[in-house]
Amino acid sequence: MANVVVVGAQWGDEGKGKIVDWLSERADVIARFQGGHNAGHTLVIDGKVYKLHALPSGVVRGGKLSVIGNGVVLDPWHLLNEIATIREQGVEITPETLMIAENTPLILPIHGELDRAREEAATKGTKIGTTGRGIGPCYEDKVGRRAIRVMDLADPDTLAARVDRALQHHNPLRKGLGFEEVDREALIAQLKEIAPKILPFAGPVWKVLNEKRKAGKRILFEGAQGALLDIDFGTYPFVTSSNVIAGQAATGVGIGPGSIDYVLGIVKAYTTRVGEGPFPTELLDADGQRLGERGHEFGTTTGRKRRCGWFDAALLRQTCATSGMNGICLTKLDVLDGFETLKICVGYELDGETLDYLPTAAEAQARCTPIYEEVEGWSESTEGARSWNDLPANAVKYVRHIEELIGCPVALVSTSPEREDTILVTDPFSD
Repeated sequence: MANVVVVGAQWGDEGKGKIVDWLSERADVIARFQGGHNAGHTLVIDGKVYKLHALPSGVVRGGKLSVIGNGVVLDPWHLLNEIATIREQGVEITPETLMIAENTPLILPIHGELDRAREEAATKGTKIGTTGRGIGPCYEDKVGRRAIRVMDLADPDTLAARVDRALQHHNPLRKGLGFEEVDREALIAQLKEIAPKILPFAGPVWKVLNEKRKAGKRILFEGAQGALLDIDFGTYPFVTSSNVIAGQAATGVGIGPGSIDYVLGIVKAYTTRVGEGPFPTELLDADGQRLGERGHEFGTTTGRKRRCGWFDAALLRQTCATSGMNGICLTKLDVLDGFETLKICVGYELDGETLDYLPTAAEAQARCTPIYEEVEGWSESTEGARSWNDLPANAVKYVRHIEELIGCPVALVSTSPEREDTILVTDPFSD
């Protein structure tokens, strides 16, 4: 049985939620392996809209096990609110349908305060564009070996010791920022109050997933954000605080890399980005405005307007390589309907030199000028298309040319937010 990893191949917001939901019908387990509730996935099922941030996209499908892996950082208060909201929409969530890894780090209120304070203090051009939800500071505590993890909620003595260790770091830091010291007893009381609501979902995810794999069950690994926000291979420092590329799926839940059979990258038919950082193909003209309006480019989590630009094949070649993608899903093809001419970035010019990749240094990235190829657009509608025969000839040519430029086949094409409006070329779960 195939186990499939789904990752965003650009700067996030590629439409992973719909595709994970579409694929989850074929899966037995859906596992989140990195990120936090700074990423939002929107699902549209039978006209009903579900907005998920912490929960795996598979929770809306009955009979599936959804997993939050140890590579995620978890705000327990947000999670409980999200569970309550989804339950109000008629979705049953129980410890039988949702499991949280025991070694998942918890996002505390102090993490969000620190996150927002740093962003507010940053000068123009150095702001990261963080959502301010504490994801970065929580990951810092994890690698600093002072995180409070889900399992710590089960033992009051251990919990108090973990809080003390965390505050040894945070209180001096807060003092330097002009904040009051954390009320130790109040924080411990908050965590003790939340413990009985979270602990029923806790379990040895690594053990359960390895047992499921050996039993021949299909596992779908769900990433958040996009590969260009990866802490190592993204446009640093304007990145997230975790590894986003497909290799993180193994360490983010506790299975071996040999358990991954197929990597599917989700890619918009154009490019968008939220927040600060390099964006070589960004459009600040009428075409960019048109892409944003037609694509409804506002963040699920923050509502912030997304920056829009032409498709960047050079960047996608990079993410196909760093995640070892077997195929891509091209989303929002319908947003390009009506453009007479489309542009595709095939490389960059930097200080008189031609590059077929984006350099690592942020200063060099900012100086890169895109090299474009122009292709004919199409006037016909692609919205709702479910087969190649439903697409205009120039739309098919556009998709095929993208395949040639990135060196990776298109496995699926999405033509609307509705899950059934999908053209299947290759089933990632095929044996």
